[in-house]
Formats: sequence, C-alpha cells, structure tokens
Amino acid sequence: MRIGVLGFQGAVIEHRQHIAATGHEPVVVRYPEQLATLDGIILPGGESTTMGKLLNRTGMMEPLRQRIAAGLPVWGTCAGMILLAKELVNDSTRHLAVMDIAVKRNAYGTQIDSFDTDAFIPEVSPEAVPLVFIRAPYITSVGEGVRVLCRVDGHIVAAREGNMLATSFHPELTGNSAFHLYFAEMCRR
Repeated sequence: MRIGVLGFQGAVIEHRQHIAATGHEPVVVRYPEQLATLDGIILPGGESTTMGKLLNRTGMMEPLRQRIAAGLPVWGTCAGMILLAKELVNDSTRHLAVMDIAVKRNAYGTQIDSFDTDAFIPEVSPEAVPLVFIRAPYITSVGEGVRVLCRVDGHIVAAREGNMLATSFHPELTGNSAFHLYFAEMCRR
C-alpha cells in the first residue's frame, strides 16, 4: 500500500520510517495530484496554522477534503488533529473540518509542558504504547459517530470516526509502530 505523509513540515521523516517498517510504501505528499495514488494519508504534527495556509496555497485543501469525505483513510497527529477537527474551542479558524470533534489547541500548555507517558489502548495494541505530547491539543467533545480510543488524565487524546483517526500525541517519535500498524489496517480495509 501507498501511505502518504503531508510533507509541509513536522515529523515527516519519522512517519515515513514507521510506514516503511510496517512494509508499506511511504509517499511525501505536497501536490493535489498525488492524492489519487494513495491508500491513506497522515497529517503530521507541526504548526496547524502554517499547514492550513500551505494546504490552501498549494490548492490541496478542497481535493484533500473531498478524498477524505469519499473514504480515504486519514490520521492526524497533534496539529494534524487540529486540521481534521470541525471545531476549535479556542480558535475561530477551521481547516479541513471533516471530523466531528472539538479540539483545544495547546491544551497541555507550552513547549516546556511537553511530556510522555504510556497507555493501554486495546483497539490499537495488546500492550501499553508510549505517548509523546508536545504542546499538545486534546479533544473536548465528540459527535455521535466518534469512538474515543484513549484518555489521559480525563482528557480525550485519541479518537476514530469511520476512516478518520486523530491523536494528540506523536507515535512517530517513539520506537513503537503499533499506531502505524493500526492505521495501515484502516487503509487495507
């Protein structure tokens, strides 16, 4: 399978390495015409405002939104989750606005408040997985069709709605590929 990683900024290399390690072909995506060749796409962490501007500037915003609406599996990590959210509770900006979640940007604080922990997420792995939070957002509410996968300190940090997966944390910054395997399985279906 060909799994894309939006290549504007963020942990693009790390996601590519995990995709390759799971036996799939990673594709750095920077142009709308690339979307037609993908079995799934990852929207990495980074700066959501910048990525939103680049999605618009490159003409990718609407084609990506349409592909996701048509069923293309998508996984947003950190800033990628912000791009997917239909609502941002502390920002009037909307980007792709395809996933029925409300997200609070920088909910855990500034860079100095970044942290890591482990969590048991049965749908993803039979073992605890490491979670790395960097200036992380979290989900404040979910719509009816959204399944909460993980909470940390009472806050929703991973959720899935159909073909859409969102995580507050950065699995690509760990040595654990459980989330990449989980997403690859979403793409296979």
